[in-house]
Amino acid sequence: MDNFGRYFEGVGRRKRSSARVRIYPENKGNGSFIVNGKDVKDYFTREGDMSVLSSPLNDVEMLGKVDITVLVKGGGVTGQTDAVRLGLARALVKYEEELRSQLREGKHLTRDPRVKERKKPGLKRARKAPTYTKR
Repeated sequence: MDNFGRYFEGVGRRKRSSARVRIYPENKGNGSFIVNGKDVKDYFTREGDMSVLSSPLNDVEMLGKVDITVLVKGGGVTGQTDAVRLGLARALVKYEEELRSQLREGKHLTRDPRVKERKKPGLKRARKAPTYTKR
């Protein structure tokens, strides 16, 4: 799978998802985007996912100029999508440091810190209390 040679790697995380993104330089790049061994359109099938995933590439005008492979684990579709986006942005910064300001401006390098809140004792979920009954 990864026999392309030299690459630039970035790791992105969101909720319970973790994504390892590798960018291969454009001298061999034909614009392929592989996620867990599948084409990106086959792996992320929801309508808005492709725009979220390609937004860092669009901001730096590198869409279709580099090959990208992704290994993503854990979480759900939204978490995985955002993890891949962050990993891709971090890999682009390693590839070319001058892209940092453009990616920072588009808020692609900021990790979303929100995670599931733990369940508290005596409650049904993190904050939902049992229904009060008078008798």
